[in-house]
Amino acid sequence: MENIQPPQSTWAALRVPLFRTIWIAALVSNVGTWMHNLAAAWLMTSLAPSPIWVSLVQTATSLPVFLLALPAGALADVVNRRQILIVSQIGMLVLAAAIGVLTLTGGVTPVTLLLLTFLLGIGAALMAPAWQAAIPDMVPAALTGSAILLNGVAYNAAIAIGPAIGGAVVGAFGPSVAFFTNGASFLATLLVLLRWKSVPRTSDSPSERIVSATRAGARYVWNAPQMHAILGRGAAFVLCASAIFALLPLLSRGPLHLGAAGYGLLLGCMGVGAVAGAGVLPRLQQALGIDRVVTFGCLAFSAAAAVLAFATRSFVAAPAMVLAGLGWICLMSSLMVATTTQVPTWVRGRAVATFLLVFQGGMAAGAGLWGAVAERGGIRLALLAAAAGLLLAATLGFFPRLHLHRGTQLDLSPSMHWPPPAVQGDLHPDEGPVVVLTEYRIDPANTAAFLEAARALKQLRHREGAFRWRINRDIADPTRYLESFTVESWGEHLRQHGRLNMADQQIELALRQFHVGPGKPESRHLLSIHVSRKG
Repeated sequence: MENIQPPQSTWAALRVPLFRTIWIAALVSNVGTWMHNLAAAWLMTSLAPSPIWVSLVQTATSLPVFLLALPAGALADVVNRRQILIVSQIGMLVLAAAIGVLTLTGGVTPVTLLLLTFLLGIGAALMAPAWQAAIPDMVPAALTGSAILLNGVAYNAAIAIGPAIGGAVVGAFGPSVAFFTNGASFLATLLVLLRWKSVPRTSDSPSERIVSATRAGARYVWNAPQMHAILGRGAAFVLCASAIFALLPLLSRGPLHLGAAGYGLLLGCMGVGAVAGAGVLPRLQQALGIDRVVTFGCLAFSAAAAVLAFATRSFVAAPAMVLAGLGWICLMSSLMVATTTQVPTWVRGRAVATFLLVFQGGMAAGAGLWGAVAERGGIRLALLAAAAGLLLAATLGFFPRLHLHRGTQLDLSPSMHWPPPAVQGDLHPDEGPVVVLTEYRIDPANTAAFLEAARALKQLRHREGAFRWRINRDIADPTRYLESFTVESWGEHLRQHGRLNMADQQIELALRQFHVGPGKPESRHLLSIHVSRKG
């Protein structure tokens, strides 16, 4: 991942007025969300003081992202992102108010709390890919890294502020006030979004449907090695890191003998560590490289979990949470920058959604796992096991299949190098499938090198939308090869024309250099015809 350029300054993107306003709104919203998370977890320790029930609050928060991330990412790439953000904020405002009313009137139960928290998570699942994918559109390209890092700062500053305020509010006024405050934070963000005049995305290609866009996003990620490395590191980390989030309420109420305010301050310590880490993260990335920063994040979180396992005093637990926050921002910000900058614009929302799917799915599964371990063996055993898992996750970066992408900076700007296909008559975008054939003439002495170059082309075709790809050799002519790939419709093939970028063009040129025939390799387009049965 050395090809990703770290931001020169953490705060540089705040010079852009639009981003500064939306960043402040995001900070306010995140503070309200963490107040809700604290109030919900603390309320559950009173409604059902069992490790399973308390850890299920984290599961209810994370599971919707796991279930809806890919469709939400497709939605973020197909529909106006501002509209998605506005609708999701309205829905979460209504749900936060409903939780507040039920808690205030004594009508909340463990099941009701989990259900409404789950519905709030659905709103967050719809919002997150659109929000992350829109960040690069708010700032100049040179400030993208700073903007993404600042988005992480807003999230982690909220961890420092939100739980501390939430703990004080819950302790003084009860959890219902924290829930109402969360609703007010959604209202503040909504007002900012209503004033934001986003630039509509335009394209000459036919519009995508959500289902086909989801399939296209899944194909892209499946055939993008750099995404495999990012997702592997993220999954290994979060599955174990979720233990601290899931078990901290019980650790606070039990061995540490803290109230709601003390629990909030512990979460706040994590936010302090994350914000402090954000200030030095660009220099760390430049000095160590992003691979090593990610490994350091795993090791820091592992050490924090091990210390918390034996902590019986808050003055021991607090520094451990600061260390956890430092590890969190190092790993999460680095992987999110990689996810956002290593994919082309057309699939950015879906790539971010896939990262969130893996991350929140690991958080949901991990919360249930560590709750079950704590139920049987105690909180200490669960935290020690999580620390050991994080230590192992730190070593996974040395295995080839999880190495983050290396090489020169990819040029992902559109190339538009495919000529418009010749068509007789009118074709509807839904007609298809479409088979594209390209003929090459290859010197038999270069066959092995040609087929080796074709391996990269295979991944490219699948990334850009093909569901089938073949290289065929003419058995009557050893110099004649046919490349064929199939896409689901004529409209999908037209979208392929707009998806290709300069890095893709280089892959195609590497293959075409072996062509020895007269002129350039010739391509033809074949439309599948459905022949019905007689009778």
